[in-house]
Amino acid sequence: MSDIKIKITDRQGVLHEVDAPTDMNMNLMEVVRSYELAPEGTIGICGGMAMCASCQCYVNSGHDLPEKSDDEEAMLSEAFNVEDNSRLGCQIHITPELEGLEVELAPEEI
Repeated sequence: MSDIKIKITDRQGVLHEVDAPTDMNMNLMEVVRSYELAPEGTIGICGGMAMCASCQCYVNSGHDLPEKSDDEEAMLSEAFNVEDNSRLGCQIHITPELEGLEVELAPEEI
């Protein structure tokens, strides 16, 4: 099992350094849920299909991420609190190249 370290700032501004497995085909949204860094029912509402923006996060490190899909672009164009570094956590798959990734969860949409 090969884990990488990721830094995630939750919606209360608390920084968490977590271990994320690279061998389980997980995405960032699933990592956040597994560590319970957001209240149940407030993240990953669509189940990781890029059909809601509940897992929106801000990527604060200089990692080279895959291009946004058309679905991700469309969802972010309708979401609140979108910044230049916004991504959907469900679209960021955990790979060894993401060692040291730093993200902040976007505010919950109300």
